[in-house]
Amino acid sequence: MAWLYLIAAGVLEVVWSYSMKQSEGFSRPGASVVTVIAMIASVWLLAAAMRTLPLGTSYMVWTGIGAVGTFVVGIAVLGEAVSIVRIAAACLIVAGLVLMKLSANG
Repeated sequence: MAWLYLIAAGVLEVVWSYSMKQSEGFSRPGASVVTVIAMIASVWLLAAAMRTLPLGTSYMVWTGIGAVGTFVVGIAVLGEAVSIVRIAAACLIVAGLVLMKLSANG
């Protein structure tokens, strides 16, 4: 169950990152409210996952999901630039997440 909490926390990190961009510096109330709620929920789920999972694993996976997810949303939704180097960087983050998950099992 801890891994499900952690994945959900990472997805919510993507939600709040995107909604913060949409809030235009917290000047749009709707997007600002979504940002704050998603932030609180994300951190709450991270804390729940940390009851079972190690700190380093939890934090790395949480930030990794957020970083890669936000990268993908930036490209797919916001039309941000895509390059081989940026894709390679995201792949390295994913590889690190996989290795961290594997190390948590052993």
